[in-house]
Amino acid sequence: MLYLVGLGLGDALDITVKGLQVVRKCSRVYLEAYTSMLTVGKDALEEFYGKEVVLADRELVEQEAERILEHAKDADVAFLVAGDPFGGLFVGSATTHSDLALRAVRAGIPYQVVHNASVITAVGCCGLQLYNFGETVSLVYWTDSWRPESFYDKILQNRAAGLHTLCLLDIKVKEQSLENLMRGKKVYEPPRFMSAAQAADQLLQIVRRRRNQGEEPGLTEDTLCVGAARLGAADQKIVTATLAQMTSCDLGAPLHSLVVTGRLHPLEADMLRLHAPDDALASLRLLDGS
Repeated sequence: MLYLVGLGLGDALDITVKGLQVVRKCSRVYLEAYTSMLTVGKDALEEFYGKEVVLADRELVEQEAERILEHAKDADVAFLVAGDPFGGLFVGSATTHSDLALRAVRAGIPYQVVHNASVITAVGCCGLQLYNFGETVSLVYWTDSWRPESFYDKILQNRAAGLHTLCLLDIKVKEQSLENLMRGKKVYEPPRFMSAAQAADQLLQIVRRRRNQGEEPGLTEDTLCVGAARLGAADQKIVTATLAQMTSCDLGAPLHSLVVTGRLHPLEADMLRLHAPDDALASLRLLDGS
């Protein structure tokens, strides 16, 4: 059996009782280590679980998944995922885990999912009601030659319907530069984790570019946003700010998410005031969700 086990959002203690029972009975335990991360490392998990944990990087999961599945043909194997296996913590995670499940089925290996908390539900702690969210979007790091904007148009569609948008932010772990990739050198770039400030800056660049082209951009510098960092951890941080203000907000260590608000219910406005850095923003911006 292949078990896909969600670990929740914080540390080693966030695993469910069912998940812990699964891990302790499995002969091999992998930790997916490139679409997300916990606030603790592999050593802390091993100590709590009482099991050796093998880090599964992008190369292993995407190109050598057969190594994982080979063991699951004759024994129980656990594949650990931060958040929920299909909840989608950050860019690309849900797709990766669906692919692994499909590979298992094609190989005749049964699989079972042990669910846990995900950012998609935990983001409700900021005060925005989950049923008022529209389509979730992913923001990726721009390069000099690649600056996609499709996520922006989806945000506008959500706002037109009065809905909030959860933006999942890019992470880069064990990535190769184009030069090293072309030369076949296994030299990896330092890890990068997109911050809420960087995400807000990319959105603001699109707003200003489209405005200069004569378009009504749909967002403005004063659009209300919520930055969330390290949800589920003891030091989680939530900040309510305008889009322009968010570009200079320091939410600390990763992982970050960004929410672009739609139409606010009065109760949501009251909750967001708890995270506003100043009374002026709370009184002037939260009432109409502009």
